[in-house]
Amino acid sequence: MEELDVNVSSSEGFGIAEKIVLLTFISAVILMAILGNLLVMVAVCRDRQLRKIKTNYFIVSLAFADLLVSVLVMPFGAIELVQDNWIYGEMFCLVRTSLDVLLTTASILHLCCISLDRYYAICCQPLVYRNKMTPLRIAVMLGGCWVIPTFISFLPIMQGWNSIGIIDLIQQRQFNKASNSTYCIFMVNKPYAITCSVVAFYIPFLLMVLAYYRIYITAREHAHQIRVLQRAGTPADGRQHPPDQHSTHRMKTETKAAKTLCIIMGCFCLCWAPFFVTNIVDPFINYTVPGKLWTAFLWLGYINSGLNPFLYAFLNKSFRRAFLIILCCGDERYRRPSILGQTVPCSTTTINGSTHVLRYTVLHNGHHQEQEKLPIHNDPESQESCF
Repeated sequence: MEELDVNVSSSEGFGIAEKIVLLTFISAVILMAILGNLLVMVAVCRDRQLRKIKTNYFIVSLAFADLLVSVLVMPFGAIELVQDNWIYGEMFCLVRTSLDVLLTTASILHLCCISLDRYYAICCQPLVYRNKMTPLRIAVMLGGCWVIPTFISFLPIMQGWNSIGIIDLIQQRQFNKASNSTYCIFMVNKPYAITCSVVAFYIPFLLMVLAYYRIYITAREHAHQIRVLQRAGTPADGRQHPPDQHSTHRMKTETKAAKTLCIIMGCFCLCWAPFFVTNIVDPFINYTVPGKLWTAFLWLGYINSGLNPFLYAFLNKSFRRAFLIILCCGDERYRRPSILGQTVPCSTTTINGSTHVLRYTVLHNGHHQEQEKLPIHNDPESQESCF
């Protein structure tokens, strides 16, 4: 989101040492965002197992939005910040500001859609999830993530709706006579500040909190069920029956997914809440928030665009493995291990109402073949399957 009242005058300008530190930090943030989001997109495109997971369609679109933020928005903000001057003209200032609002809002809405997708996957039955998250509904949700931000970015900004009533103040801050500098100032009136913040942050934030609360409650219940299954008693015949492997695997997967997404949610709040709280407050206190504070909150929000890929890498085993394969040029050590030896294509069969996979494995000595029967896990979050 573009800085809504950044008045970087000569009295507030940064010194040489501060500019060097800022340039180093900002360059690291931009590089992290570009490489991280590119890595996510390439990983999903190359890994067939990742493409089978519906959530990853949202993750790829999110990575694309964050990549555009790091390429089309951050560099120009960094140049203006370090040079203490805007040299690209008034029209490009409006375009850059509109892109800023559009892309950062799209990024936030994608995170909201991911939380709703995980809510249906974890808190509902598999059949309900398949009925809710159809390809058409996923396409509509993805379209909404890109279309809705247009109505609070290009449309009002290009029409000047955000500056109604404060044009004189904006013009006063766009030009600094003392330093002969021009700035790309984006200030908003009270109606736009409220509307933009509610659509871009507060509504998605509320939906994410509700979704993750239900996920947390469900994960706690499943964790309790796992403990009960693991403490299953010994029957009268003296033989201990193992718990249902499918149920245990699914519950463990859901619990881990809930923890991962809650961490992502926490990072999202830490990065964007300061900016949007200030965004609402500033117009009601006569735009007195210091420019440096705006700059700090703005770049804290930008950091979120480079943070998500690293959260996936450290917290999601399948993404981590895909990243290692890409970075290590397809090193076989990081590919999914086959059972005993070379695995050839598999087929499925149904036994007692349960679908199983028939996988034929050739032993290393080559003397004979062994047929293995494995259950197919229909868990939407499961990354492992026959291929």
